[in-house]
Amino acid sequence: MKYPLLFVLLMITSSWSQNTKLKAGASAVDITPQLFPINMPGGFSANMAEKAHDPLHSRSLVLSDGQTTIAMVVVDNLGVGPEVLDEIKGIAAGKTGIPAEKMLICSTHTHSGSSLNTRTEAAAAYRKLFVDGVAESIVQAHATLKPASIGAAAHPLPEEVFNRRWHLKPGKMPLNPFGKLDEVKMNPGTDPDVLDHPAGPTDPDITVISVQDDRRMQMAVFANYSLHYVGGAPAGEVSADYYGEYARLMPSRLRGNGKMVAMMSNGTSGDINNIPFTVTRPPREPFEQIRIVAQKAADTTWFAMKKIEKHRADAPLGMLQREVTLKYRRPSAEELQAAKAVRAVKDKVEIEKLPRLAQNYAGSVISAAERSEESITVKLQAIRIGDLAVCAIPFETFVEIGLDLKKRSPMPQTMVIGLANGRHGYLPTPEQHRLGGYETWIGTNVVQEDASVILTTQLLEMLAELKKAP
Repeated sequence: MKYPLLFVLLMITSSWSQNTKLKAGASAVDITPQLFPINMPGGFSANMAEKAHDPLHSRSLVLSDGQTTIAMVVVDNLGVGPEVLDEIKGIAAGKTGIPAEKMLICSTHTHSGSSLNTRTEAAAAYRKLFVDGVAESIVQAHATLKPASIGAAAHPLPEEVFNRRWHLKPGKMPLNPFGKLDEVKMNPGTDPDVLDHPAGPTDPDITVISVQDDRRMQMAVFANYSLHYVGGAPAGEVSADYYGEYARLMPSRLRGNGKMVAMMSNGTSGDINNIPFTVTRPPREPFEQIRIVAQKAADTTWFAMKKIEKHRADAPLGMLQREVTLKYRRPSAEELQAAKAVRAVKDKVEIEKLPRLAQNYAGSVISAAERSEESITVKLQAIRIGDLAVCAIPFETFVEIGLDLKKRSPMPQTMVIGLANGRHGYLPTPEQHRLGGYETWIGTNVVQEDASVILTTQLLEMLAELKKAP
C-alpha cells in the first residue's frame, strides 16, 4: 500500500520524537569581581588584583533523559572548598529540583582567579557574588532544557603538556625545605647541565562532549585537558587563563546556535604544566601564551568533534556519588621536632642559612601534627553519558591516575576531571610519593600516601555499576 508523502513524514517525525529522550541546556554567568583590590590566591605572599583583564565565568551544562538529570559546572577559580560548593548546590537544588548529589562543580585552577575568603569587604562581596552566580548558572541551564543529542571523542594536543617533575643530574639536587634531598624536583628550570629526565608521563588528549539541538546546531561543548593553568596574564589583573580564552574562541570554530556555551575543565594535571623544560621559549607579551594554548586547544577540539560519527538522542544517563574517608597525614616525632627547631630560629642571618621556604613548611608540619581531626571525607563522582564515562576527583590529581583510570575503565571513552567538588591538595601515586618533591610534601599533600589507590578502586567500582545499569 502506498502512503501520501506527508503521512510518511509525520510517521518518521513521530518515531523520532518517541525515541528522543535526551534534553540539554547550557548557560554562562559572569562571576567577575566588582570590587577591587582583591586577593588572587596562590603562593606564600599576598597577590593582589586591581582590575580584571578578562571575565571569569561559571559555565553549566544540564542533561536530562527523563529519569536522571545532572549538572556539570566549570568555574573560573583556583579551587573551591566543599562547604562553599554545598551551599551553591543547595540553592540550585531548591530552584531546579536537581538533587545536590547529581551536580558536579569543578574549578579550572586559574591562578589569577579571585579568593573566596571573607577577610576584606571586597572578598566578602565576591564570595556572595560567586555563590549566587554559580547557582544561577545551573538554574539558567536547567531552564533552557530542550531536545538534544550528544557525542564524545578525543584528539591529542601533545606539544603543550609537560611533566614538571624531573630527575636531575648527579650533584644538582638542592635541599628541600626540610633539609633533605628528594629524588625529583618540580619546575627545575631549563639548564641542560642540570636536567636528566622527567619523572612521569603526560596525557596529550583533549576529550570533548559535544551537545547539539534537534536542528544539529551546536548547543554546548564540554572539554577536558590535563594541563595546569598556563599563566602569564598581566600582573595585578584577574584572568580566567586559557580556559576562558578557549571558551571565547570555540563559537568561531563551530556552527553554533547563537547561544552556544563552551567550557574547558581541568583534567589530571597535578604534575603537568606548560613549561617546555628542554626548550628555551622566546619571550611572550602578557597573555600571549594563554592565547596560543587556547587557540591550539580550540583547533584540537574541532578535530576531535570531526571524529564523532553520530550524536545520540537516546544516550542513557547515570550518576553516582560516594563519600570516601581518608586518613590525614601525620609527621613523625622526629619530623615534628625538626620543624619546631626551624620555627624557633629568629635571627635573620640564621634564617638565611636555612633551605628556601624552610620556615613556611615547618609551619605546615606543625599544623599537620596539631590537626584535631584524624580523617577527612571526600566526594567522588562517576557519570555515564551514553558510551562516555566521567570521573570527578576533588584533588590536584597526578596524570598517572587519570591515565590508569582511562586504561582500566569499562567504558569505551573516559574523561577524568580534577578539582571537582572540592580542593584537598595534591594527589600523587604511591610511586611518586617515594620520589619526594613539592607535591608530596606535608602541606601540599594532606592525605594518606595510598589515597590514589583507594580512590581509583572506588571509581572503577562506580563505573562498573553504571555500565551494568540499563
